[in-house]
Amino acid sequence: MTSIHTTQQLGKALRTARKQLRLTQSQLALAAGVGLRFIVELEAGKPTLRLENVLRVIAALGGEIMLTGLPAHSTTTGEDSHSA
Repeated sequence: MTSIHTTQQLGKALRTARKQLRLTQSQLALAAGVGLRFIVELEAGKPTLRLENVLRVIAALGGEIMLTGLPAHSTTTGEDSHSA
């Protein structure tokens, strides 16, 4: 498991995973359904990328995001509750 605290760390981790899988940036973009420019910017640590697409790239690499240190979340209602 990799601990990520910055967009640069995320980009580096995803670039490392892509290279270990012997994928080009173009191949990963195609597999994730995103553009090549998105992959380039993601690996460079651009902080303003669309989260939905980041998750698609992570999934295409066979990964998942796990959050730790947050309060437990109840899924009994199927809805998130937000308090002001």
